[in-house]
Amino acid sequence: MWVDEAIWGHRLYDEQLPWMVLLEFLNVFHHEVEKGRAFEEPNGLNTLKYRAAHRLYLRNILFNNPHLAEIRLNYPNDKNRWDEWLKRMKLAQGIAHAQFDYLKDHFHSFEDFCEVVSLFRSTSLEMDSNKRWTSKFVFPYGRDSLYEDLDNNTTTNDRRFFGRTGEVLYLMLCRTQHKHELLDALTNRLSRIDPTWDSIVKYLQPADDDQQGGDRANAFLPYMQHPCFDELAEDWLAVLQLNIPGFDVFPHLVNLAGLHLVKYQLTVSRQILGLTAPLSLICEVVAPKKTLVREISCDLYHESNLLPAQAVEHFISKIEDSAEWQAALRDNGALVRCKKLLLEKVRWDDYEGSDSHQLIPTLRQAAMKRHRQHMANIHRNYGREIGLVSKRGTVKLRYAPTDALLKTLLFANVEKRAELHQFLDRLHRRYGLVFGDKEAEQVLAKDEFEKKAFQANLRRLEQRLGSLGLLRRLSDGCAYVINPYYAEAR
Repeated sequence: MWVDEAIWGHRLYDEQLPWMVLLEFLNVFHHEVEKGRAFEEPNGLNTLKYRAAHRLYLRNILFNNPHLAEIRLNYPNDKNRWDEWLKRMKLAQGIAHAQFDYLKDHFHSFEDFCEVVSLFRSTSLEMDSNKRWTSKFVFPYGRDSLYEDLDNNTTTNDRRFFGRTGEVLYLMLCRTQHKHELLDALTNRLSRIDPTWDSIVKYLQPADDDQQGGDRANAFLPYMQHPCFDELAEDWLAVLQLNIPGFDVFPHLVNLAGLHLVKYQLTVSRQILGLTAPLSLICEVVAPKKTLVREISCDLYHESNLLPAQAVEHFISKIEDSAEWQAALRDNGALVRCKKLLLEKVRWDDYEGSDSHQLIPTLRQAAMKRHRQHMANIHRNYGREIGLVSKRGTVKLRYAPTDALLKTLLFANVEKRAELHQFLDRLHRRYGLVFGDKEAEQVLAKDEFEKKAFQANLRRLEQRLGSLGLLRRLSDGCAYVINPYYAEAR
């Protein structure tokens, strides 16, 4: 079935959270840089093909290696430690004729090796999760730290945590008017990051560990261009050009990727539905007690959460209302013709009935069931993961940005400093985020808007930004937000 994909691309996947999206993106990006075609689609739209590493030696050492602690405790002699560990690791999964002897040449002692393994385990992404070992990942220190998600048997890639959303992100950036500047900024940033950590990761692997999967193909994005693509690229550019130390830039790229994917899903949904009013997300700065802002934010969150499902239903209704479909229904061989039409439109041929008039209702039911499994959860899951959506202080979800997300938004939208109300206006125009009374008055009906409630919300935001060292109030009564990395940028 090709309904969600026809609307948003192949695919936005809720179990692939934003950090996994960045990892998949980096796998694609590094491969395409190596081929000399980064952010280009030389063979035409949606023809992306790339290969990702498996790095099974590294993954067995870090995530499928329960022997280290026991051997360190029970074998005091360095030679005995190595001999025992190498004997046990001959059964490492996914590697035919596993040979880990190279590690003895790479490390002064077994103790040093154990310390390095412990270090990289502690900095791995989601190390404390209960994911299988083939779905645990090293922090992206560099090219030698990147690999793809694999199934239980380590034989092929798995689309559970690398569900193609990173490929969609890559295609978005291929189709932005800023792609050349972004390529320069991204390659420059990655080249300036200290290579020490990635070099140590490389020493955990043999020189000939170049095992890769087959070509990864079939990524699909239905739009040649879209304002969401350009806005994503502009935000990444802004952050990449700041002098944020080393790897500290990655969390901001993750937050921005997640935010723009949510915004893309909601924006496209609104376009499908023909909604012309701009997207508005009323954000509460968490208060100790229930406020009007919280109530409105909860209601608008719920409305936004329903938009993708409504878009799917509208997409199917447009097929049903089309002249082509109505003509097919009147045809003598209506069932055959209608089934053929749905196969062409949405790749669906799973109807076993005999009534052509039941085709669309059956398709709608199947499409909505499939949509609710994954695509419908993007808004909630990504929103919570990046710190946009929260239940703090209540049982209902609403928009309540965390300090980390506020920092990211400021770094991406303030060059040096800006008056607070200019910053809020920028957030409203660019993302639909509403904090203060001026923006709220523009988007809310008169019976919903209460000036004092939003002024109190704005005061709490000002206090939050001040406590983070990102806001100063001058003697003239004006409050300014400050980007501390701009002075040393570029």
